[in-house]
Amino acid sequence: MKTKLSISIVLAILGTTAYTTAQAYDGDWKRGRVYYRQVCTSCHVAKTEKAIAPTSRTKAEWTAYLQADKHAKGKDSVKQYISQQYRASIKATNKAAEKFADVPDQELMEDIRAFVIKGAKDGDSPASCS
Repeated sequence: MKTKLSISIVLAILGTTAYTTAQAYDGDWKRGRVYYRQVCTSCHVAKTEKAIAPTSRTKAEWTAYLQADKHAKGKDSVKQYISQQYRASIKATNKAAEKFADVPDQELMEDIRAFVIKGAKDGDSPASCS
């Protein structure tokens, strides 16, 4: 009886650990850099003639900006420009959007977050938008 109970507990712990591990995703800053530079930066340059480098904000400012999910001074959302729907709408003219067409939205958001945090003013590797 004790053996069955012990095995059940171990299996429950392993199941919970496996579920938690499967749910966790650490953003890929390299993939985030490609998307940010080829989609975000190219759009900003085309519309405002100004690139927004990751070094334009601190890690805390980027975190707050992404959590607030307000783009263009609140006119729309950041998630809109990372969505599969948006990528599908520009993939004919943007190779990065085409390349990442099937990446889940949340995964791509984490990739971009990893890139801007790494490249922030106070990040591990401050980055420009070249």
